Amino acid sequence: MLALLTDAHISPDVAKRIRDKRPYIPIHSLREWRGGAFLNAGDEAILTAAQEEGLTFVTYDQRTISTLLVQWGAEGRNHAGVIFLSSRAIAQSDIGIQVHGIIALYDTEHAQGWSNRVEFLRPI
Repeated sequence: MLALLTDAHISPDVAKRIRDKRPYIPIHSLREWRGGAFLNAGDEAILTAAQEEGLTFVTYDQRTISTLLVQWGAEGRNHAGVIFLSSRAIAQSDIGIQVHGIIALYDTEHAQGWSNRVEFLRPI
């Protein structure tokens, strides 16, 4: 089942609006998750903790997260999935499109396995 963790560069309003519209969708903002303890943590620490809780990470950070995922793959390490957003397709300030895109992805993919899966969010 798909459960989500949005990174610090995604407004916490995205998670809030998704919970308001669809309370059954498990989504957390990094700013609120675990009391904000991972807000200033490195990518590896965040992805490791997300893996422990089965949370798929939602991020705009394609450069550093992609590099980390390649490294982890070579080492045989697992992650709970990553959903990348592109600022070319969805502006970081466009909360509405982020919300609709995440809900649409959840509606079609929530029952699928997300271990080691990588997807790109498409605007709706």
